[in-house]
Formats: sequence, C-alpha cells, structure tokens
Amino acid sequence: MNLDQPYALRRLSVIVRADLNNPDEVMGVLNPGLARARTRDGALYLFPRIVAAGNYSRIGIARVIFGPEGDPVDVERMGYVLEPTESFEQNAVTAGCEDARVVFVEPLNRYIMTYTAYGPIGPRVALAHSEDLLRWERLGPAKFRYIPALGADFDLYDNKDAFLFPELVSDPHGRPALAMMHRPSHVQGFHQNFLSVVPANTIETRACMWLSYCSLDDVQRDLSNLCHWRDHQLVATPEQPWEALKIGGGTPPVRTDAGWLMIYHGVAGRILPNVGQQRLVHYSAGAMVLDIDDPRNVIYRSPEPILSPETEEERKGTVPNVVFPTGIDVRENGRVDVYYGMADAAIGVATMTLTAAPLRMSGNADVPTATSARTP
Repeated sequence: MNLDQPYALRRLSVIVRADLNNPDEVMGVLNPGLARARTRDGALYLFPRIVAAGNYSRIGIARVIFGPEGDPVDVERMGYVLEPTESFEQNAVTAGCEDARVVFVEPLNRYIMTYTAYGPIGPRVALAHSEDLLRWERLGPAKFRYIPALGADFDLYDNKDAFLFPELVSDPHGRPALAMMHRPSHVQGFHQNFLSVVPANTIETRACMWLSYCSLDDVQRDLSNLCHWRDHQLVATPEQPWEALKIGGGTPPVRTDAGWLMIYHGVAGRILPNVGQQRLVHYSAGAMVLDIDDPRNVIYRSPEPILSPETEEERKGTVPNVVFPTGIDVRENGRVDVYYGMADAAIGVATMTLTAAPLRMSGNADVPTATSARTP
C-alpha cells in the first residue's frame, strides 16, 4: 500500500445505466443516496437521481443485487420516492429533486434524506425523513440562521452536497448537537445578477465545505426543526490542483478508529458563464477524515485523488470527466464500498479496505492536514 495514499479505491462495476428508450432517463441515472434497511435481510437501497429531458430530476429507489462473491452487480428498480411537486423544487426553467444523501440518524431513530431542490432561486438543500426507506415525507428546505458577524445570508446562496452526521457531535459551544455538512456557493449560479457576497473572516471565494448545527432537543420536540441550522463553520477549502475550482461533500461520514471518514469531490478545469451543464470541468474524489467529537477539525486529507475519471463511462456522458461519490456502504472485515455518479449518466461502485495502516496514519502528526477556519 502507498503510505502517501492510504485510502485507495478499486473499481468494481457499473451497476446502473440509463435506459435511453425511457423518456424519464434520457439525461442519465446518477449520484445515488444509499442506505441499508435495519431489518433482518439488511437490503441495500439506492436513491439515484433520474433525469428526464430539460434537466427534470426525480429521486428513484432501487434494491441492490449482489453476486455470489458478494459484490454488487445489478439493481431492481422500484420507482420513485420524490418527484418535484413542491414550489421550492420548481422554477421557470425546469424542476428537480436531485443528488440525495441518506443517513440513519441514531438519536432520531430514523433515516434522513438531504437532497438538492432546484427551485425558484436556484439549488437549495431540502430534507425528508423515513422510518423504513420506502415511504418518505418532506420536511422542507433548510434554513440557515443569519449570523451578523458573517455578513452573509446563506438562504440566498446556491447550496448543494449536504448530509447529516449519524451521531451527535459537539457544536462550537461544546454542546451535543446534530450536524450537517453543506456546500454554499458565494457566487450565485442561477441568478447571474445576484451580488457575490463572501462571508466575513474568510477571503475564500470558491465553493467550500461548511458545517452547521441544530439542537437535538428542538428536533425531538418538533421534527420540522431539523430544517433550522445555526453556528455555521468553515471546515475545508480547495487546496490541491485537482480541486482548484471548488470542493464539496460526497458520501456521508462513517465512523472509523481514525475519525469520521468521508469521500468528497474536488473540481478542476474551467467553468463557462451562463451554462447549465459544464463540459470543461474535471471531477475527482478524495478522502477526508474529521475528528469524531469536533468534526471542524480535519485530521487527514488525501493530497491526490483516490478516484479520477479514467474509464470510458467516467469520461464520456452528459457531463464528461466526472466521478461523483454520494453513497457509502460499510461491509464486513473493514471493507467499504463507494457508489458514485459516472459522467452524470451512470452509476459505478468502487471499494477499499480499511486496514490498520490508514487508521494509524490518519492519527499521525506527520500526515498533512487541511487548514480549517473558525467562524463565529
């Protein structure tokens, strides 16, 4: 194993391809959320984004089928769990429920889905919940408390790539809280006439990864309070050439001996103005490990990508040169499978084994760490 790259992914298969004869799928099946049922059979369910003409997106559901060796080989499609029927999921151009991430949140004893609602002011984070993965109920769009010291209203920002942590963590005041990673964009993409406002105390203008928190007591009193988030903290900014344009959350975090492991995405290349589907960008995946108690602290970050677009299906598609991790499945004996979008058109699976080497390394002071900023 290369000690400079302890979290290495190995491709397994392509398990979903769009059916180009189905009008609902002509623009791709991609970027799936994922969760295992907490029942005796432990079925694994995917929640892919399914895109019709005009970039009209629904969130589907499919059951993963495993081969005799235990590797995922196919899916059984089961329909849709969310379609863009709400006003906050619709705009004058199209509509969308996109790029779900699914986490079983232990303190709430239920699954929480975060997804992108492509609504009137652009993409925003929205939430839904389920007790069985089959029936989902919307909670609504996330709302971010205005913090005067930041001088920026996150409710007006484009925002994507959100997921919750499965357990309580410490908030900036040292109190147990629920936490959500998200990716607000300071440069508005949907309304080009919006003023770009960079939050105070940071000079970073590129899209970055932020943490926000909410009180467990408030949510247990009324589940709709899961839409209200506070104490926004900048966690990670672009550092390497392969992520020079922006970074964002990928898979929800999983607990390891080293800390919270998540596979994130970094983007390089060039963004064209006023273009919906960028074709001059290059999406890769990296590994990031965060402190278990205080995930503002980055313990390890891979200096090079652990997965880059190399195969034909990763290089050619609706948006070429994209690997986009969104789902993670913890298996036996340290095995972890990562499900990812391929060129915004198909879904692939890669795997890694968490051996003692990366666990020791991620706690080693010699491992490069990201610079984390603290905001009020």
